[in-house]
Amino acid sequence: MELQTIYEQIGGDGAIRKIVDTFYPKVYQDETLSPLFAGDINEIKMKQRLFLTQLTGGGTFYSDQFGPPNMRARHMPFEITPSRAKAWLKLMHETLNETGLLETEGGKALFQRLSQIAPIMVNKMEG
Repeated sequence: MELQTIYEQIGGDGAIRKIVDTFYPKVYQDETLSPLFAGDINEIKMKQRLFLTQLTGGGTFYSDQFGPPNMRARHMPFEITPSRAKAWLKLMHETLNETGLLETEGGKALFQRLSQIAPIMVNKMEG
């Protein structure tokens, strides 16, 4: 039996696009997170698609265009508090649930990876 990447398990590019297209309207409506996303939504979504593709084993498209992800360093200009990291992860959980991906092994594995990454992104304590 051939091992599949998370990317393959969740359905490849179509699933990544569904995640991003479902997730970002939630982010822009969230009072805690929306201040962090002042840029062009299409550019933000494109970068997230490339990042999630790379994170899940679908190719190094993010690194090819922008260099190594090093997401903590890339997010240092933004105040990411523990509550913002939790809010981000909550919306991603909702997204994976709504898209039906949380019911798959690949979706569960993706959420587990994102759950490990979110706390690492915190760069400012509350208050």
